[in-house]
Amino acid sequence: MKTKLIAPSLLSADFGNLQRDIEMLNNSQADWLHIDVMDGRFVPNISFGFPVMKTIQQHAKKFVDVHLMIVEPEKYVEEFIDYGADLVSVHYEACTHLHRTINLIQSKGAKAGVVLNPSTPVLMLEDIIADVDLVLLMSVNPGFGGQKFIENTYKKIAETKDLILSNNSTALIEIDGGVNLDNASKLFEAGADVLVAGNAVFSSESPERTIDLLKI
Repeated sequence: MKTKLIAPSLLSADFGNLQRDIEMLNNSQADWLHIDVMDGRFVPNISFGFPVMKTIQQHAKKFVDVHLMIVEPEKYVEEFIDYGADLVSVHYEACTHLHRTINLIQSKGAKAGVVLNPSTPVLMLEDIIADVDLVLLMSVNPGFGGQKFIENTYKKIAETKDLILSNNSTALIEIDGGVNLDNASKLFEAGADVLVAGNAVFSSESPERTIDLLKI
């Protein structure tokens, strides 16, 4: 799988014109569609669930990257895969049996990612890094779009890259939160493979042009 990928977050899309925004992304240089699922329990916000996933499945023509910010994600991963998720990422902080959940996702034919909140050390992934397809580092505290980027993320990217290399892992590194035209190139240079961008894309006068610029 190639790196330097851009994954616009549909959390920032216009939900009154969701089909239009998905079709715009289909026709853009975006690589993935990022879906933030929030339950109001793991994070203090609620986003969307299976009815919206069904709409996304009907219209998306690109890789669908689902980020579950929910408690007990193991109860729902199979259904998200049934609704078109190509990759499902679950929070380290939300999984009592993380290996089991990662194995479940992969057994259903999807790629599996693990997510770390900003305050969770990278070393917590030592026993799982060889098994996952992706590590998602939150660069804001999860729950809301439009937050300020946490600068310590650069240090965590370097630590994650070291952990991946030392364990012969093939996991990609994804960054979610506060990604914009000012920091995208620096994040790629630091070792990130995938950047999630919500407000930076959908608040732009030209979302397609912004996607192009994020990849430079």
